[in-house]
Amino acid sequence: MELLIEGTTFIVDINRFEFRDKSDPNNVIPLKEMQDSGDGYLIEYNDKDIHLPEFVVLDPSGMAKKYNVSIMEVESHDDFHFMVDQQAFHSRMQGKLPTIDIEGHTFTVDIRMNMLRSATDFASKGINFDDIDHYYSEEKDAYLIPYDPIKHEFRELDYANISSIPKDLIAIEFPFQTKLDPIGWNREGGWDLKSDLKWLGVQSHFEAKKILWEKTFIVDVIKENKEKQQKSQDNQKANNQSKKSKGRKF
Repeated sequence: MELLIEGTTFIVDINRFEFRDKSDPNNVIPLKEMQDSGDGYLIEYNDKDIHLPEFVVLDPSGMAKKYNVSIMEVESHDDFHFMVDQQAFHSRMQGKLPTIDIEGHTFTVDIRMNMLRSATDFASKGINFDDIDHYYSEEKDAYLIPYDPIKHEFRELDYANISSIPKDLIAIEFPFQTKLDPIGWNREGGWDLKSDLKWLGVQSHFEAKKILWEKTFIVDVIKENKEKQQKSQDNQKANNQSKKSKGRKF
């Protein structure tokens, strides 16, 4: 399916949900750069605001193939119906909070409380998003944090003195709040509850990833600390020898 935008022919890519310049594949308009207008999308192209129809209008047969439904069904719904998990969406709209599994322990994603709250261990401090703000990676749009699997909570490391890989902690990675609960994020921000859901998606449950310490930045921190400690020991040893050499001679 092709679409002419201001004299440029674009390929309508249903699988990627993007418009790709037919003559220049690097010139791409992805879904996340489009403004959802309800009945289509607004883009800025060649300094002009352009309104584009929904994908169900642009390529109903492509949408039917992608979601394994009839063209008639595609034509009776909008993009939101197909692009967002409707079961997860309605479940969240009815008040059910998303959950995330961290090494076999379930946490509730509570955007209002600004934390991941243990679903069963009420003695756990949980994971407060403010406490782990400096562990966020823009590149991955995710957090990579040290986690105590016994107490079921985040634990800060002593980066100034750490000299070995922690034995009682593990490194875990999980998405940013906008991915964990985009509806809750929109509600707290005062935005339309459906805002950004088409490209963020809606999920009821997540699984955090366990990352080997050897694959994190902590390895470099430990190496630097060991070098500093060794240098400090060498300096101390040199000072002691210097003091001895200046002692009274007989």
